[in-house]
Amino acid sequence: MTSARELLRATKAKIREVTPTQAEELRNSGAQLLDVREQDEFEQGAIPGAVHIPRGLLETSVEARLSDKSVPIVAFCAGGVRSAFAAETLAQMGYRDIVSMDGGFNQWKNEGRDWKVPSVLTAEQRNRYHRHLLLPEVGEEGQQKLLESKVLCLGAGGLGSPAALYLAAAGVGTLGIVDMDVVDESNLQRQILHNLDRVGERKVDSAKKTLVALNPDVNVVLHDMRLDASNVLNVIADYDLIVDGADNFPVRYLLNDASVKLGIPVVHGSIFRFEGMVTVFDPKSGPTYRDMVPEAPPAELAPSCAEAGVLGALPGVVGTLQAIEALKYLLGYGDSLAGRLLAFDATEMSFREYKINPDPANEIIWENRDRIEVADLDGLCAPVPLSS
Repeated sequence: MTSARELLRATKAKIREVTPTQAEELRNSGAQLLDVREQDEFEQGAIPGAVHIPRGLLETSVEARLSDKSVPIVAFCAGGVRSAFAAETLAQMGYRDIVSMDGGFNQWKNEGRDWKVPSVLTAEQRNRYHRHLLLPEVGEEGQQKLLESKVLCLGAGGLGSPAALYLAAAGVGTLGIVDMDVVDESNLQRQILHNLDRVGERKVDSAKKTLVALNPDVNVVLHDMRLDASNVLNVIADYDLIVDGADNFPVRYLLNDASVKLGIPVVHGSIFRFEGMVTVFDPKSGPTYRDMVPEAPPAELAPSCAEAGVLGALPGVVGTLQAIEALKYLLGYGDSLAGRLLAFDATEMSFREYKINPDPANEIIWENRDRIEVADLDGLCAPVPLSS
């Protein structure tokens, strides 16, 4: 019979151990810290950036969370025992550069290195977001990112409705809603935030009722106003990302110039009859709306949905795609549509992709942000409500 002490001694003979000082140096040079303590230990204090997988779940979970087996890993527990066994297991699973931190989190903390009490999900949140937690690309860390994020939805209409619903359901912590209109019966063919009982209500109020009923975690901030040059910078400055559901060119150019000046990405969507388009404008790293549409067309060539009509389910597709792009951006995962325009044709059920190139003549760019003056452009085409 082998005692626990003998088993630990044999295990440590097979692995490499490092001190907390060496572990910190490895982390700073690109190694991944792996915390194998139990959930209750993790909740009391953790090292920022460490991946947390309790020792009992290591074999079944680690390959999904740490898929690249060539990346150096520093495993740690409270004192260095469980991490030693974890290091041996990971080596057997094919991880090529794995060490255990002797002394563990307790010594790391006692020596004055960085640690914090992490934000953790409640039991209710773990149940609500369970399907997110099962995704290695999201997990608890990603869900915490969403809960701490702030997204502004420009419009509570056709595009804003599905986008806001899915962002709220996903647990985006703060959702701003901009709209100056009231609910009309003609909206209900496509604007699924609202219902017949709310005809005549302010759209922002109706939207908040729906979103809070769906997910009480979400703080819904109302902006019952028309965006213009006097308020746009103040409105958007508090948000990480903007989902654009505007339906007229003056607002789109106004939003573009303000977002470029502040460096806030915009997930753009537009719809017309049976067709829709989605892209992402990230002013710090890619083309913007003025690169895609340098000049607005005359009003007679740019009818709104109220004038040209729209298939009721179409904004559901486009708005949902906007929500997906927003979630990807907030999570820092996947390839965004920045620099790419995704066009959808419902009549033939097809998607086409087009490249958007920066316009050399466009001077409203991030590098010129200090010289950008945001101005109203109401003369470009007939103004219509944001959410029509």
